[in-house]
Amino acid sequence: MKLPHDHGNCENAESLMRDMPSLEGFSSASDIFKLLGDPSRVKLFWLLCHTEECVTDLAAMMGMSSPALSHHLKFLRISGLITSRRDGKEVFYKCADTELAGALHHIIENVVEITCPDVS
Repeated sequence: MKLPHDHGNCENAESLMRDMPSLEGFSSASDIFKLLGDPSRVKLFWLLCHTEECVTDLAAMMGMSSPALSHHLKFLRISGLITSRRDGKEVFYKCADTELAGALHHIIENVVEITCPDVS
């Protein structure tokens, strides 16, 4: 592809254009950013990076109703950022053990300028 202006970096631009993923490839990144566009969801995700907890306790920790919390959990679970497991009647949630979830956890901590709590 010939660019309208030649600034002496045509080879780099050509390489970028040749190797750039399709728009659909960027859609998944955009979807994750949209998902984390809600501060309560970011807080909930960060919390689940540090503990596994049931809906009732998470709702109390977050200061929201169980239905509102369940709504946020649903989106985080569908995205693959968190996982759930059933123990009797209780469902427990925690951060997924994936590279993406770990990277987002670290980004959140860098942006908010917090560190992981020292859990004994």
